[in-house]
Amino acid sequence: MIVAVTGANGFIGSQLCRALIHSGHRVRALVRTSSDLHSIQQLPVEPVIGDVRDEQSLHAAFDGCNVVFQTAAIVSFWKPLHALQHEVNVHGTHNVVTAALRCGVGRLVHTSSIAALGHAEDGLLADETTPFNWDASQPGYKKSKHDAELEILHGIGNGLDAVIVNPAVVIGPGDVHFNGGDFIRSVSRGFVPFYIRGGANIVFVEDVVRGQIAAAEKGEKGERYILGGENLTHRQIFQTIAQIVGKPEPRIPLPVAAVKVAARVFDLIGVATGKKPMLTSELTAGAGLHNWYSSAKAERELGYTITPFQKAVELTYRWYKEMKLL
Repeated sequence: MIVAVTGANGFIGSQLCRALIHSGHRVRALVRTSSDLHSIQQLPVEPVIGDVRDEQSLHAAFDGCNVVFQTAAIVSFWKPLHALQHEVNVHGTHNVVTAALRCGVGRLVHTSSIAALGHAEDGLLADETTPFNWDASQPGYKKSKHDAELEILHGIGNGLDAVIVNPAVVIGPGDVHFNGGDFIRSVSRGFVPFYIRGGANIVFVEDVVRGQIAAAEKGEKGERYILGGENLTHRQIFQTIAQIVGKPEPRIPLPVAAVKVAARVFDLIGVATGKKPMLTSELTAGAGLHNWYSSAKAERELGYTITPFQKAVELTYRWYKEMKLL
């Protein structure tokens, strides 16, 4: 089968390329002229120069493809990147949809995020039907992923066979930018005495990749599938990581209000210095909430399975150590 992967050199995209090749598929990797190809340079992919911001450049990658996996996105929670984020995440998805329709692609699997969904009431699990209830008037990552899904739905209305997958916070080998992996980096750097109330859902990248491929093979047209991991409190997350990396466990709950005040201070520092701060108001928008999600639909319809969080952290930490990134 011929498949194309946008964002092929990214964290999820590169791991997806590896799994597709292992399964015997012919993979076209869409990359920009300026892309760092380190993550895929050892893989027998067919690199195709293009950019999701340029619809015409996508045709060479998409022509004759059975499946296109759309993974290209800007993951950031910093205001100066909002314009680029909208251009890539939303307009780029529009271009992918348009090119897929024009090239007669058999199926499009769009990699969205739980950020495109709403959050449930505290202690309950959100699922694919939970409406988007973040502040829709504010630009940023959540809004861009939500709007990108609207582009997919518009394409489906025009005859596109597309499926959406919504990964939770992703960790695993290949996360060189420490998006989800920042949990591990923070603890490994030294003693982290504080934790914040609430919780998160963290998924291993290999589970996400298997879910993407299963969505291409078994997913129902127009459906969403949450690809999550275990639902844990932030204290449980940091305790588990601390045990694995050999650091003291956090024991002091930090008030949510204090975290949000600190985030606003960091916002100002970022503006003054022009450098992305370690904490932003956008990043802490869900602070104190139990951002927990159900993967039951994917388990039921795709055969999706979840790697235990402890094992996911062990494998990720081992990779970071081997790559000397910590």
